[in-house]
Amino acid sequence: MPARVHSCAVLGLEGVLVEVEVDTTHGFGYIIVVGLPDTAVKESRERVRAAIKNIPVPFPRKSLIINLAPANVRKEGPAYDLPMAVGILITAGLIPSSAVEDLVIVGELSLDGSIRHTPGLLPMAAMAREKGFRGICVPAPDAAEAALIPDLEVLPVRSLTDLFWHLTGDQPISPYQQSSPRELPAIKAQTDFREIKGQEHVKRALEVAAAGNHNMLMNGPPGAGKTLLARSLPGIMPRMSIDEALDVTRIYSILDRLPSHTPLIQHRPFRAPHHTISHAGLVGGGTWPQPGEISLAHRGVLFLDEFPEFGRRVLEVLRQPLEDKAVTISRAQGSLTFPANFMLVAAMNPCPCGYYGDPVKTCTCSAAAITRYQKRLSGPILDRVDIQVSVPRVEFDKLTSDRLGEPSRAVRERVEKARQIQRERLAGSPRSANGDMIPHEIRQFCSLDQESLNLMRNALQQLGLSARAYHRVLKLSRTIADLAGAEDIATVHLAEALQYQPRGEL
Repeated sequence: MPARVHSCAVLGLEGVLVEVEVDTTHGFGYIIVVGLPDTAVKESRERVRAAIKNIPVPFPRKSLIINLAPANVRKEGPAYDLPMAVGILITAGLIPSSAVEDLVIVGELSLDGSIRHTPGLLPMAAMAREKGFRGICVPAPDAAEAALIPDLEVLPVRSLTDLFWHLTGDQPISPYQQSSPRELPAIKAQTDFREIKGQEHVKRALEVAAAGNHNMLMNGPPGAGKTLLARSLPGIMPRMSIDEALDVTRIYSILDRLPSHTPLIQHRPFRAPHHTISHAGLVGGGTWPQPGEISLAHRGVLFLDEFPEFGRRVLEVLRQPLEDKAVTISRAQGSLTFPANFMLVAAMNPCPCGYYGDPVKTCTCSAAAITRYQKRLSGPILDRVDIQVSVPRVEFDKLTSDRLGEPSRAVRERVEKARQIQRERLAGSPRSANGDMIPHEIRQFCSLDQESLNLMRNALQQLGLSARAYHRVLKLSRTIADLAGAEDIATVHLAEALQYQPRGEL
């Protein structure tokens, strides 16, 4: 009977159970690996052979065939080294097969038998618990990450020798002990709101955007503070729940982007890719699809500076993720869906030189150049941006004033209260913020009184708002009302929401 050891592959963002079957075959001294392995898996043969010799125990003198099942799932990376070695030791009669029946084993081997870091442990551990396994054997440096999954015994393995003595019962490995945090710390921003001079209306727009998870575009001359304002946004974002943190950590784990000694992403992501990024780098892709920047920004902020400088194709592929909060990448081998529930914050200049409409510095661009520059952003993209604000030059008196503004902590308290109202209102729905509401929820929660209906009717006639823009204004009005603690949307809330519509429509 072949030896069977349970391991795990990662497909998209999910773990998939893999059975490592080891049996003897005709011949002498060679190892055959089958089951759709990539190059790194095929190279496991030499690492496993050297590691077993360094336990030290005698390597089986027979030839071996190793099957990674199911064969239709691609096996990538060196995470199968450890289960292969254990399977060989079972085949040699050195470890009882019953010792691994309720365990999942993953890990990369060094030639001396020590175990190296392996990415993607969080979805692997989640799969092990879902399939009913008692525990999972992981590299010792990754034990804290795997232990984020409750009700699963995590065995931190430092070397093949340690696992060998554990499975034979001579020197058991103590399970890793870690309790999941019940509350995560607030996000720390590079800049506090109180340090930003002027731009009070922009800071208010950022507060509304953070409170309802609304997309936002800032338009202004160079040096007005657009990037500084965007980078201060994490300081007013609401704290993530544990479920949200695990959701984000899963993505970073698979891409091997977890910071050193940080098993859990505790703060909302803030991603700011350069405008030279490819569409595959932004939304994800590759022969075997991997998440892109929009998935790395999941539950956080995607900041696109110099918005019109991004390639036309790059911007257009954002349309579907902005609408669906997920991105599906299709290849001949199948389709994978990655989460992309991010808040888009973009910044742009009004023209190529940046000074169109500036009261101090004269614009040097021709009318045709200004038009071409502004038309780089298509109507469908702009129609998915809830808030558009102008960021003017900061006046000298405000710039040199010693007066400090409202601190980020005070703004964050209002944002968190508004988000709590939205979570309670949308309880039972997969959505938790006003910016994510779908039409029937907008109809249910964004009703207007007669005075507000008259204002909206006039706005539709004069501004030429699309159906999407109409819903956009209603969602913004609901967020502004939540920030004010109002149960119903009033005319003043609707009027402020209309001010955030693009100037071209005004």
